[in-house]
Amino acid sequence: MPDSHFLTRIETARTGTNPTIICRVPSGWVALADMQYLRGYCILLADPVVDSINALDLVARARFMTDMSIVGDALLQVTDSFRINYGMLSNADPYLHAHIVPRYRDEPEEIRRHLPWSYSKEHMAANPIDLERDRDLMVDLKQAIERLIE
Repeated sequence: MPDSHFLTRIETARTGTNPTIICRVPSGWVALADMQYLRGYCILLADPVVDSINALDLVARARFMTDMSIVGDALLQVTDSFRINYGMLSNADPYLHAHIVPRYRDEPEEIRRHLPWSYSKEHMAANPIDLERDRDLMVDLKQAIERLIE
């Protein structure tokens, strides 16, 4: 499997040295995405690492999908988002991870009705993660996810 920043995130999550990690869930790790142009954009990183959801047995597939939707539920609870977009592309980083992206009513309509990656690269890059600013959001998400998983 090729190296990637996502694999590094998993390795550092395991050692407790990754500051972007929100929490551990049964199927992997929830991290705040590097780009926060949509507040709360998260990544679910499968652990153990596999190439795709098709590499998992049916129980593990169901667990990953459940965890993914629980992160979405948590985002709906702690942000003012009205919908969650989910994406499992694995083209650039060929192993299982899911993008969990909150959508907001105040987004420009021509973008809100399309993929969350319809924003310009400049707009996305202009809003990076800020661990100080995003700390409360990460704590709130962790608490919501843990309540929902119980």
